[in-house]
Amino acid sequence: MLKIKISLCLNIIIVIFVAFATICMMNGIYFMGQELLLTETGPGLFKYFTVQSNVLMGIIALVFALAQSLVLTKKIKEIHKDFYVLKMVFTVGVVLTFLTTALFLAPTSTHGYFALFKNANLFYHFLIPLLSAITFVFFEKTDQIKFKYVCMGVLPMLLYGIYYTINIFSHIVDGKVLPEYDWYGFAAGGMYSIFISFPIMLIATYLISFTLWKFNKI
Repeated sequence: MLKIKISLCLNIIIVIFVAFATICMMNGIYFMGQELLLTETGPGLFKYFTVQSNVLMGIIALVFALAQSLVLTKKIKEIHKDFYVLKMVFTVGVVLTFLTTALFLAPTSTHGYFALFKNANLFYHFLIPLLSAITFVFFEKTDQIKFKYVCMGVLPMLLYGIYYTINIFSHIVDGKVLPEYDWYGFAAGGMYSIFISFPIMLIATYLISFTLWKFNKI
């Protein structure tokens, strides 16, 4: 029961962090100095996988917190398997966001490594992924997620990758992708470089999914 209580608290914190970061980005609230890297006000912010994955994480964290409350009050015996699978899938999404930022986007940024960890992105790119991974691995151990579900962790990235690729090839001028439509820079090496970066991202996502699943079981 102690682990459930700790997980409940962490899930509530995740929900609060997601809500706060989304409100800040949507309304252009900067509490660490004005920084416009990978940010956008209004509904346009949802074009980013970062925002999509974090919002989905916030939703499943809220659902999980409600289910955990029912378990603690003995209104239900256990949390349904589907919720555990979704928790893994969306945790994969935010961990992918963190690793992509830390290992690719931040090192190649001309504004400095930590420019992508400011304001709302401090939560989206670091705090929420970190808390989500800790919560799932250490406090939500389950035998309900079978190995066959590991591949489901790739689905959000796969769907987003298809959308991103279509978006890139729909905005080519003089043989080059317009920069504003390649916000993650995956076609910076040429418009066909997406066919290299996309499979790499899918493989990386699967490895993240497998790793989280494995550590959860351990």
